[in-house]
Amino acid sequence: MVQQCQSQVEIKTLQTTSPPFRHAVRLPALNSERLKTAKAIVEKTVKLHKVFSIQGPYPVIRASLRARGWLEKRMCHPGLHMSSRPVKEARLNDAGDSDGEDDDVNQEQDPAGLYNLMSRMVRNEMVYFYWTNKRDAINTSILQKEQMTNHFAKAGSFTTKVGLCVNLRSLHWFDSTDPDTFFPRCYRLGARDEKHAFIEDYRRTACTSLLKYIVETAHNVQEEKKNEHMQKSSEPVMVSKMIGTALKVCWDFLESLEHADIDASSETTPSLAKEEWGEFINSYYLLVHAGAKIEISNHLVRRCKSMLQRLADVSPQLDTDGIHNIWIIKPGAKSRGRGIKCAKRLDQILSLVDSDSALIKESKWVVQKYLERPFLVEGTKFDVRQWFLVTDWNPLTVWFYKKCYLRFSTQPYSLDTLDNSVHLCNNSIQKHLRPSHQRHPSIPEDNMWSADQFITFLSGRGYKTQWENVVVPGMKKSIIHALQSAQDLVDSRKNTFELYGADFMLGGDFHPWLIEINASPTMAPSTPITARLCAAVQEDTLRVVLDRRANKSADTGDFELIYHQAGVDIPQYVGVNLFIEGFRLNGTCLLPPLRPFKRSVPKYHGTKKEIASEKVKSLPKVVKSANTPVKNISNRILPPPVPQPSVPIPLETFTLQLPKTAHISVHLPVDACSHSVSLWRRGL
Repeated sequence: MVQQCQSQVEIKTLQTTSPPFRHAVRLPALNSERLKTAKAIVEKTVKLHKVFSIQGPYPVIRASLRARGWLEKRMCHPGLHMSSRPVKEARLNDAGDSDGEDDDVNQEQDPAGLYNLMSRMVRNEMVYFYWTNKRDAINTSILQKEQMTNHFAKAGSFTTKVGLCVNLRSLHWFDSTDPDTFFPRCYRLGARDEKHAFIEDYRRTACTSLLKYIVETAHNVQEEKKNEHMQKSSEPVMVSKMIGTALKVCWDFLESLEHADIDASSETTPSLAKEEWGEFINSYYLLVHAGAKIEISNHLVRRCKSMLQRLADVSPQLDTDGIHNIWIIKPGAKSRGRGIKCAKRLDQILSLVDSDSALIKESKWVVQKYLERPFLVEGTKFDVRQWFLVTDWNPLTVWFYKKCYLRFSTQPYSLDTLDNSVHLCNNSIQKHLRPSHQRHPSIPEDNMWSADQFITFLSGRGYKTQWENVVVPGMKKSIIHALQSAQDLVDSRKNTFELYGADFMLGGDFHPWLIEINASPTMAPSTPITARLCAAVQEDTLRVVLDRRANKSADTGDFELIYHQAGVDIPQYVGVNLFIEGFRLNGTCLLPPLRPFKRSVPKYHGTKKEIASEKVKSLPKVVKSANTPVKNISNRILPPPVPQPSVPIPLETFTLQLPKTAHISVHLPVDACSHSVSLWRRGL
């Protein structure tokens, strides 16, 4: 009887003192035995440090943790460890790095009301496992050592479009691989120097595109020479001039790579004037984009082929560049394909960026070379979503998921239109569009394939080994290189992990090209493919970060450890002991006064022999007698020196106290008649 009264009082207390919920939860009547069971479970769970909190729609994570004996502390309102960073700072650092599509917490079924009751009972307990869909939801700087979270701080250095664009340029400090071999050329148009570099790249790409256009259409051009309606006035001359200009620009580019331009004469002009570039670009538009009729000789075709062969050795993206010079413009502060546009005219690209002054100020606009010649499945473009897991940054530990899926566009691939329905494969965009009737019927209406389906497709066309021998190794290397370039920028907090989603496109030779990396990749079961794979990757993530933590031989599912860097020990700073020892020179010779520090030392223009002879000459005797005035270098008369007794001079040792426990021990002579010694202490 007493237990029942206590149970009723405790339930009433929980209902009245717990924080208000948006939707009131009615607890069913619980008998004393069920309440006793709940209290026992809570006590055991708290003792084992198995309290977790989840923000976002992750029913698989919630169910998997409960199956492992964890209890949930609801995150219905900002708690103790919620981030206090300003919204603007969070937006600038981490915006656009997530492709999650739903931030609402799922209302799960709990018929017995037991989990809701136990969740209330642990409302004042410490959370030992956080899983959120936003990096700034938890302030990791105030977490205790034993608390785990699924986001690293400062990971925007590679999960944002701007961060990945900038930091891959420092890859040469960590590896000899050229980023241009796996990441399309990218520039920040908000930065003035990078904007200028992009304009140069666009112009040079127009030159190489022209050469490829001439070579690829040479046969058709030769046939069209017989067309009686074709004008044969000055058109061949204009084409010859354009090809000559393109060849010169490409030649200057090759010489700059070999640093041969350093020895070039200052009278030569390595680049065209602005007006000349404008004339060339307009002619390029007319020829390549508009398909103007041309005449060309076999000699010029051979010169174009020769130059393209030389460029292929130094330009890894020459083949995927195509001939239309298409670039993709991405606003760095957005995700899920929002605001992305494709353009092929230089003035259109620059006008898109100049229209938003806020993004220009924050350098958020990114322009990237579009892969014009990707590998297609039945004439339709696709990209690959590949998961990987980072469990530590020092030593860098990377896990690669063996399963992935393909995302198709709803329209057949074509460069005649630059509409997003053709060129963007994001499911958040394509799911709102109706598949084209012209698309091949083997591509499903939900626009997704598993990797196994793609392998079957390749095997049927004689490319059975390309996936395992080319695609997978290339994706692994790209991921590792992207993480290496950002390793010094990410907060390497222990007991932290993060699951990422990388997007790849395949070139015509099956070479994978890294497009972007997303934090908090969507786990929505939007199709049968994602419903199965997303649930599996979440379960396997817990196997790696929880099960393997307790047992190193535990099953890790489809996760494969692909990189484990040797740890770097950071020694503790204990200070540096520095000392100087010396003695006073005997003699009464006075050194001439030093030159004023504002005057520079005149250069000596003698020969090498004269310089060598000067080095071995002894110092001039400037003192004739102790009582004779002496002239110094400045022709000033110095008073005769005071005779000094020839006695040994004692040494005195003293210590200079410096910051951070560092000190300098100095031994200097003590002389009552000597000149004063001034010491300056520099900040360490």
